[in-house]
Amino acid sequence: MICALIKELQISARIENKIDTIYFGGGTPSILSTDDIKKLLDTAYQFYNISQQAEITLEANPDDINEIRLKEWKSIGINRLSIGVQSFNDADLHWMNRVHNADQALNCIKQVKDAGFKNFSVDLIYGTPTLSDTDWKTNVETIINLDVPHISCYALTVEANTALQKMISLNKKEEVDSERSAFQFLLLMTWMQQAGYEHYEISNFAKPGYRSKHNSSYWQGKSYIGIGPSAHSFDINSRRWNVSNNSIYIQSLQRNIIPYEEELLSDVQKLNEYIMTSIRTIEGIDLGYVEKNFGQDMSCRLQAESSKWEVNAQIKKSGDKIILTNEGKLFADGIAADLFVEEKINVLQI
Repeated sequence: MICALIKELQISARIENKIDTIYFGGGTPSILSTDDIKKLLDTAYQFYNISQQAEITLEANPDDINEIRLKEWKSIGINRLSIGVQSFNDADLHWMNRVHNADQALNCIKQVKDAGFKNFSVDLIYGTPTLSDTDWKTNVETIINLDVPHISCYALTVEANTALQKMISLNKKEEVDSERSAFQFLLLMTWMQQAGYEHYEISNFAKPGYRSKHNSSYWQGKSYIGIGPSAHSFDINSRRWNVSNNSIYIQSLQRNIIPYEEELLSDVQKLNEYIMTSIRTIEGIDLGYVEKNFGQDMSCRLQAESSKWEVNAQIKKSGDKIILTNEGKLFADGIAADLFVEEKINVLQI
């Protein structure tokens, strides 16, 4: 697999574009050997124009973190970690079938700080049946007391045709309570604001200067290159995604072929994508940007369509910006969908 990833990096090389962030994620990259990670980084530096101040993030699980590996990661240029803690509660971790326990979750953060990593993020999940509001407060307070610079928090969702969905349908696990999940999100926003964190995107909170540069580039609509099975790439005008099958991916790269599908984006799709990503951020939808890039009619339309959400106090308007309120953040997806523009389809009648 490493050879295939290196081959795709070489084929996709775009030396003319400066790369400001590199992100090892979308799986469990921390199980890779340090040598393999270094090979991928060395190839990236050889074939791409990597900024000297590039943010280089590695996703890691608590059970993969130890003093030796932290030292190795730092030595090859990893300067940010994203740690999948999920909870500091053993009952919660057991319910989610996590390998690590609460002690490992706590200790790994201390190890990361001792190793000299100043820029790192911790993931937490709320809304699980085993997580009381009191336990949720303990989780968040633990993060705050440990002085974690960045936190990503996600509501537990049960996807169709997954092992979790099957367990719930067989009454082997409890149902997820959406009302409790929403209440815990409201609590989270209050606690993080009181602690001085910036709620810069619906699921993300950061101390000043510690926003994720990589994830922010997605929300700002910047182009990016994805490497590996199922990886997505975006260049403003089109989106493409690699096949998910590992065998097909490897065999194709052995023939110097990147196996992917591609979609060219219409102006309406570009606008809807902008609406979907920008409304989730602290900056909100910029009507000036919409007018400049999609026309005055579209800007006026968004201004008018958003009014009903303003009446319900789920959005607020600040100058040319449409911004979600805390209450509105509970309905972000629905509000975005309501603001979407429908693609006009011309039907030829014979």
